[in-house]
Amino acid sequence: MKITIFGTGYVGLVTGACLADVGHHVLCMDVDQAKIDTLKNGQIPIYEPGLEDIVKHTVAAGRLAFTTDTEEAVRHGQLQFIAVGTPPDEDGSADLQYVLAVAKSIGQYMDDYKVVVDKSTVPVGTGDKVRAMVQAQLDHRGVDLEFDVVSNPEFLKEGAAINDFMKPDRIVVGTDSERAAELLREVYYPFNRNHDRMIFMDIRSAELTKYAANSMLATKISFMNEMANLAERLGADIEAVRRGIGSDPRIGYHFIYPGCGYGGSCFPKDVQALARTARDCGYEARLLNAVEAVNYAQKHVLFDKISHYFKGELEGRVIALWGLAFKPNTDDMREASSRTLMEDLWKAGASVQAFDPEAMEETQRIYGDQPGLTLCGTKEQALKGADVLVICTEWKEFRSPDFDVIAQALREPVIFDGRNLYEPEMVERHGLVYYAIGRGRNQFHSAV
Repeated sequence: MKITIFGTGYVGLVTGACLADVGHHVLCMDVDQAKIDTLKNGQIPIYEPGLEDIVKHTVAAGRLAFTTDTEEAVRHGQLQFIAVGTPPDEDGSADLQYVLAVAKSIGQYMDDYKVVVDKSTVPVGTGDKVRAMVQAQLDHRGVDLEFDVVSNPEFLKEGAAINDFMKPDRIVVGTDSERAAELLREVYYPFNRNHDRMIFMDIRSAELTKYAANSMLATKISFMNEMANLAERLGADIEAVRRGIGSDPRIGYHFIYPGCGYGGSCFPKDVQALARTARDCGYEARLLNAVEAVNYAQKHVLFDKISHYFKGELEGRVIALWGLAFKPNTDDMREASSRTLMEDLWKAGASVQAFDPEAMEETQRIYGDQPGLTLCGTKEQALKGADVLVICTEWKEFRSPDFDVIAQALREPVIFDGRNLYEPEMVERHGLVYYAIGRGRNQFHSAV
């Protein structure tokens, strides 16, 4: 099938590459000329395991191409996937200007039947706005062409997006058109052979499904962080509690790891956007508001522990930081807990020596020549001359470090672990003091 993808970010590029990998002919369009030039030169502007190989071989096979020509993109595909960004507006609502700009372009240039597929995460009711925008352009042109609008939300985890796309646990399709439904069945047939993973519903339900899924996962994380903060005050170990409740199949072990807050491109903005949608229709989503409030406070927990340890005297202190990306296997730093921590430390007069396996360039892009930030080539280099070590991201290479090297390199043998990577007894056997999240009375905690 001929498919057009608008947007070459995480969702657009992964979607286009995976669809091309199974035999479809895909044209990815983006207004960013530099990004398109980079892709045409065989370089991937984002880090996602496995993506570069798929892009290279599908481009070589002639099934994946890139363009900045909107008219070419619209005329290419019978299916037009919209996978552009929906950043949060100042009031927390999703900004639909890029989605609607694509819809406008489709209406301006289409010359036969099209299926417009909303792949971007969009508020409930966006399908109606996309339909109205396309129709307005057709009316302006004075042409009568059929088209359908479909909601097909993505459920991709950064760092595991290729596997999630190739082996989906569900494929949600919102449509009121059997013609469009059949075309989507054909698109996803290669990913749907073992058993039927496709779930069909109305467009508004599909739009809400995406927000509900991310908000549920964010709720589990904030709940566990709430329990971790309580565990510290009660002298309990949240890791023991996690194992105790995770063994209940109604709860499960996924997304119940306590830490220093969630980040990324999805959870923060989707919780805010759904809460805003609720307010717009006259309902106050108190649980969603609480989820966001807990996460906001949790991102300051590490700083509070460090400040408490140094009795508030952080001026001139040097903090070694392992992990900058919001999660492992990505270079994405959007809403990352590391950013909150570093900015808190800088305000208090401390400096940071940081290392991350993939997010160094992104950190440089965001902060430039920020005073008080040194980006180090290895995790060991980040330790040299530092007062203490802080861990913000649970990269695999941080899970079994040489604790003797850490103890010898630091001015004070102290680890603040925002992801509970280690067993306290094991760390302490190496002469290190260990502060984690929710691991008993010996933990410093903030007043929040």
